[in-house]
Amino acid sequence: MKFTLSAIALTCASVSAFAPTAFQRDASSALNMARYEPLSVQTGKSSLDTAVIDKYNALPMPQDKVLAEYVWVDAKGECRSKTRTLPVSKTTSVDALPKWNYDGSSTDQAPGADSEVILKPQRIFADPFRPVASGEPQNILVMCDTYTPAGVPLPTNSRAIAAAAFEGHDDQEVWFGMEQEFTLFNLDMKTPLGWPEGGMPNRPQGPYYCSVGPENSFGRAVTDAVYKACLYAGIAISGTNGEVMPGQQEYQVGPCVGIDAGDQLFMSRYILARVCEDFQVYCTLHPKPIVEGEWNGAGMHTNVSTKDMREPGGLEHIKKAIYKLGAKHDEHVALYGEGNELRLSGKFETASINEFSFGIANRGASVRIGRDTEQDGCGYFEDRRPASNCDPYLVTGKIMSTIMEDVDAPVIEPKDN
Repeated sequence: MKFTLSAIALTCASVSAFAPTAFQRDASSALNMARYEPLSVQTGKSSLDTAVIDKYNALPMPQDKVLAEYVWVDAKGECRSKTRTLPVSKTTSVDALPKWNYDGSSTDQAPGADSEVILKPQRIFADPFRPVASGEPQNILVMCDTYTPAGVPLPTNSRAIAAAAFEGHDDQEVWFGMEQEFTLFNLDMKTPLGWPEGGMPNRPQGPYYCSVGPENSFGRAVTDAVYKACLYAGIAISGTNGEVMPGQQEYQVGPCVGIDAGDQLFMSRYILARVCEDFQVYCTLHPKPIVEGEWNGAGMHTNVSTKDMREPGGLEHIKKAIYKLGAKHDEHVALYGEGNELRLSGKFETASINEFSFGIANRGASVRIGRDTEQDGCGYFEDRRPASNCDPYLVTGKIMSTIMEDVDAPVIEPKDN
């Protein structure tokens, strides 16, 4: 992702397979044979007839009501959602939306004896999965965070943690741009798109990045659908590209200001999961889904710029922020995603997880300063350490709290290219 000076330039759907219960087939009964035949698993094809779906989507909606899909983050950092009907008058702003609740014992967020978790709406998006005709009331997606009935944020409510870090720093107008990488698999959950079943591509990395052609690009239709759905929703998605490993894709969200970065990134992951549901492909955010062979992992590079960094002389503010990040390297890495030690190996465009570094245009460093920022003397920096499955609230909040500390951290010399 690239920022400019004027404007800084999923959880995933999960798939389960269920074995049919043992039964005694009647060989003479074609009806029984059809009824109990196990469902087939088809990748890249909708599991339902679109003509049937369209019949119901075409039904007229009441003009005084909308469907509101409340989305939240569960104990594992994955998105959950459920739908309610609301009068249009209740959807004019976040403050007008009612709170809701759900069974937290089913999401590992509350005990069964006291299972009610409160959903507090925080951000409204247009719903790309329930579009309406022009002029009709818009169905919505609602990003929520989670509380006890007494109003205390749940331990898994990372949004509340990030909000505390951003509080009092509105004057800095901190911009974030996040590069969300993900890997698409067939529904066997073992074979990435474009890979032979049980094997590996016969060509190494190289031809797949930003590629074209059926022998190189796998999953473009999924990424394009996510792109358009995010634009429709009102997410600041700024681009997409095919990634280095075949079957791996990326989209970028930003620039977003402050806590809104986490809201938008999590909703984009929800949309990614829903799109993969439609395409019947499995998506993982694991930072190293393929550990055998010479293949890149997946990250969520996070680009950062404060007001001071964007003004003349901002490069010195960028370097001071990087020194602070280096002084707290271990703290940041601990929050930057599960399994990230498999990805941050010092190979495949990563720095080692065991040491901090920064460099100019160096993708083998922990933090990168772009050539344009160096030449302009102001702009942004890119933290390349966050994993693709990281919590964007924790990442942006931790970066914010670190770089805003009133301390002088030891100077770090840039890493040679």
